[in-house]
Amino acid sequence: MRLFLCLALFALPSAATAQCLLCAPDGAKGAASTRQAETPLRIDVETQLDMGRVAVGATGGTVEVDPVSGARRLSGDVVDLGGFALTGTVTVRGAPGAEVRVILPATIELEGGNGRRARVTGLATDLAAAPRLGPDGRLQFRFGGRLQIAALDDGDYRGRIPVTVEYQ
Repeated sequence: MRLFLCLALFALPSAATAQCLLCAPDGAKGAASTRQAETPLRIDVETQLDMGRVAVGATGGTVEVDPVSGARRLSGDVVDLGGFALTGTVTVRGAPGAEVRVILPATIELEGGNGRRARVTGLATDLAAAPRLGPDGRLQFRFGGRLQIAALDDGDYRGRIPVTVEYQ
């Protein structure tokens, strides 16, 4: 069984950014908010999340890819068939030095052949608590998650993971 995730990423404008333009207490913060409003966020997928190749037995199991180390962990009735597991890598571009918030969904449903489904939960990034774009206006991060597979559900599973990035 080849378990593979395709990514589709979306950047959504932040309503909070527009609000801050009206209520900024000083000129510096207002100038920063204006600069952010003039610089839209752009998201590029550098690497797609890939859980690798595994076989699933009679009781099912999970495959987890850690966003920090890139390590793949198997649990339950799952056997490693080789292949590389890869964390997803995303680059965000926008206003230099701006603080951003990255939002990942709690659960993603994947579809395989013959109507079979699998679920990805526990999506997490390697970002610090308050991520900022660098002086060059770029921020790159990795993400991983946990794939839950039902018993004997072989196939090539695919799904979309929407990622929302907003200025803070």
